[in-house]
Amino acid sequence: MLATLLAAPVAPAAAAVGAPTDRTSALEARRVDGVPTPGLDWYRCLDYAECTTVDVPLDYDQPTGAQVELAVLRVKARDQRHRIGTLFVNPGGPGGQGTAIAYFAPYFLGDSVLDRFDIVGFDPRGIGFSDNVKCFRSPREQSATLAGLNVPFPVTRAQEKAYVTSAEQYGRACSSTGRPLSGAMSTAQVARDMDVLRRAVGDQKLTYLGFSYGTALGQYYANMFPDRVRALALDGVINPISWTGTAATRDTILDDRLRSADGAYKALHEILVRCDRAGGTACVFALGDPVANFALIARRLRAEPLVYEDPDLGTTTVTYADFVASTLVMLYDPAGYDGIVTMALNLLLLTEPPAGTDAAARRRARHALAAQLHGLRDRRPGRDFPYDNSLEAFLGVTCTDTQNPADAAGWPARAAHSDRRAPYFGRAWAWGTVACARDSWTVRDEDAYTGPFDRRTSAPVLFVGDYYDPATNYREAVSASKLLPGSRLLSSDSWGHTAYGTSACVTDAVDAYLVRRELPPAGTVCTGDIQPFAGVPAAAQGAATHPAPGAEAFTVRPHPAKNAPKKLPPVDARLPGVAGLGR
Repeated sequence: MLATLLAAPVAPAAAAVGAPTDRTSALEARRVDGVPTPGLDWYRCLDYAECTTVDVPLDYDQPTGAQVELAVLRVKARDQRHRIGTLFVNPGGPGGQGTAIAYFAPYFLGDSVLDRFDIVGFDPRGIGFSDNVKCFRSPREQSATLAGLNVPFPVTRAQEKAYVTSAEQYGRACSSTGRPLSGAMSTAQVARDMDVLRRAVGDQKLTYLGFSYGTALGQYYANMFPDRVRALALDGVINPISWTGTAATRDTILDDRLRSADGAYKALHEILVRCDRAGGTACVFALGDPVANFALIARRLRAEPLVYEDPDLGTTTVTYADFVASTLVMLYDPAGYDGIVTMALNLLLLTEPPAGTDAAARRRARHALAAQLHGLRDRRPGRDFPYDNSLEAFLGVTCTDTQNPADAAGWPARAAHSDRRAPYFGRAWAWGTVACARDSWTVRDEDAYTGPFDRRTSAPVLFVGDYYDPATNYREAVSASKLLPGSRLLSSDSWGHTAYGTSACVTDAVDAYLVRRELPPAGTVCTGDIQPFAGVPAAAQGAATHPAPGAEAFTVRPHPAKNAPKKLPPVDARLPGVAGLGR
């Protein structure tokens, strides 16, 4: 752990804004404040949590019209006598379950936060345990449409053609059968829902911790309700202007604005450079030039997939897309560098001509690789029974919020261009939004929010950016932090997706801000405890993962004791089409 702290004193966040606060617009106030405050009928659930459901308007312009049911989960503050209020949490996605990350909160949040706040998460409309968006009448119809999407991302012309066809069908289904919910899932609607829930729990202003895409939700709230902010901590930042797009960027693929692929390539390249520097005693892939050897593996797999039999795990097929997607999965983990170089070493051996190579070493490599890829592939969402709406959940938010090119048929050329800019990962990230092509995804939310995103809030917002984040590029944290007057950027020289939990430096700074509204000094840079090939702390072994919150998070478990070791937050990792990854 290391922090570079400037000499400026720590100041309460509430005192940092000198100019008058911007006000919630009359239109937004009329929409949200006109909704009667819901009664929260909490009941005990899942051992240590409490659950309830709340009905909110499908359309806030018609508050007494059709309603949407939201699932809400609470873990009560441990020190109720000194309780500050409620901390709302969101894991990202889009498509992540707020109920899951709230349930997991005792395992990753700091004790000072758990003592003083009720932790509340809700599944956004259309998602998880809330009313689900459903774009097909049956799993059979959905499965037929998904057929062309059953690769991590397309590479060959045949795959691209099939992928485009299925994506177009998906967009049209969500724009017809998926209505009206598919056209009412914009981030703005979720921000309105959160303001209603803020009032329902009795808080005058919002305290919020959002990860990844959840940082977009936090910024929407800050700009739609600028005078209702107590403290917003946003980790793994998306710039909302990059997210929504503008008239000038509407024909740009979403990731060409967000540059997630660039962040992923930066992280991979640095890992390979450090591997070479560390040498063979610390990095198993330090055989020749790791950067060149990684590229060699990629060329070999693009030319011909690797197919072999393992006596325990059956047939294993490794395509170029599998190789890239698996690398991206592991980049989400601060300790994932070890898996990346191990996988690369085995693939380098197995793609070599058999003549002259050690047969026993090849057998060991085949088994190790099969086991590793089997575990990674288990993270892909299931299909068929029961109906799985995870892709609809992701698209319902993303396509409704964002500007996208018109014609899905143009995606192959655009994705190839992205890949030239950000090798390996340009295609992987670009293809995730092809169903959003505006000629296919035609349903819109007339009440979506498109800015401005530079309102002066009633308290400064804390942004947290990770130098080597493979999903939310650090540059987005820098640019977003400059939009909101009085905000503060906390930087972290760390690895994996998001920074909370990667060092006491980051975690303590975020906790102090949430509890006492103290901002870290300007210019603070933390360093993650885990650094490639510098040794992994014993406490991080087996705990340094970012599991995607889903049904598995709701396995009833004992409430952790105070001062128990912490895990990393379960940041959502589901981007359909890229081995289950997301922001």
